[in-house]
Amino acid sequence: MAPNPRAAEQTNTERHEVTDALTDITRVGVVGCGQMGAGIAEVCARSGLDVKVAETTGEALEIGRTRLLNSLAKAASRGKISEEELAATQARLTFTTDLGEFADRDLTIEAVVENEQVKTEIFQILDQVVTRPDAILASNTSSIPLVKLAVATSRPDHVIGIHFFNPAPVQKLVELIPALTTSEGTISRAQALVEKILGKHAIRAQDRSGFVVNALLVPYLLSSIRMFESGIASREDIDNGMELGCAHPMGPLKLSDLIGLDTIASIADSMYAEYKEPLYAAPPLLQRMVDAGRLGRKSGSGFYTYA
Repeated sequence: MAPNPRAAEQTNTERHEVTDALTDITRVGVVGCGQMGAGIAEVCARSGLDVKVAETTGEALEIGRTRLLNSLAKAASRGKISEEELAATQARLTFTTDLGEFADRDLTIEAVVENEQVKTEIFQILDQVVTRPDAILASNTSSIPLVKLAVATSRPDHVIGIHFFNPAPVQKLVELIPALTTSEGTISRAQALVEKILGKHAIRAQDRSGFVVNALLVPYLLSSIRMFESGIASREDIDNGMELGCAHPMGPLKLSDLIGLDTIASIADSMYAEYKEPLYAAPPLLQRMVDAGRLGRKSGSGFYTYA
């Protein structure tokens, strides 16, 4: 029997509980303007939202601002957006070092270093400064339990994980991770934003370290690092093996450099702490590279060297 597309669409809609109405979120705050924060801000601004981006210092803010504007300029030069869209997107972006300016935000997405203490402190500040009672406080965390961030606020029902993938303007997937405390209304509003406004594909994951993608991906990356560390194969042969043998667009060591070795180590530590599975433990080589500041593309060197 041929599949019924309409029935499949109805099943998908029921499963995700997405309302037909567009989300009421129009003002977005992004905390952090590193690789992920800048990408998330770009996605939101290009989708017509008013976006305010925060960093801790003026220097970090200027670096992040330059990164974001360069990405937009590149998109325009490649014909991804018109010159008019470029100007309109730039006009929707503002930058600050004061989280107090996030008072009017409908949604704030935290996208800072993968450190539970740092993220918790940011959520406590946002809880104090964001004035809209039903404003959503979201985290782009890759692995930290959302409930720990939620209970650090006075509004745990409005806290959710909205996990983008790098590079955010290109990757279509977003993971939605409700905490045990997250309300259905918050989930529906977040999903309406991701799918109807940002044009991404949302999948839901339980609040377990690694969620869906990293729970599958990170053990694979760690295995490739162990293989290189033990001398079984060269970095080129490991990457070529997966690119040419399994049709992966990028080998695991190149992908590790792209993600950031510090990020991978943090995710591994979080997953190992939760599951106590040896395959989640960060290999010694990974830890030494992080200690040496060899973090991958963002530092200029990792398993490979970058200009």
